Amino acid sequence: MNYSIFLFLAAILSGFALIQVPLAGTFLASLAPFTTVVGLLTILIFSLVIIYKGFRHLFNK
Repeated sequence: MNYSIFLFLAAILSGFALIQVPLAGTFLASLAPFTTVVGLLTILIFSLVIIYKGFRHLFNK
């Protein structure tokens, strides 16, 4: 079994968590746009990696 897929799924979930984290009213409020961008990039990159690995696995059989 390929356990890296579960790691990629965990990274996608952490990207969603970065997007949803409430930073308003804290000293980290100035980092809110940065965490949103990092979260979106994390979701996109790891989703594309999972799609790539799926296609590669599909066409190697």
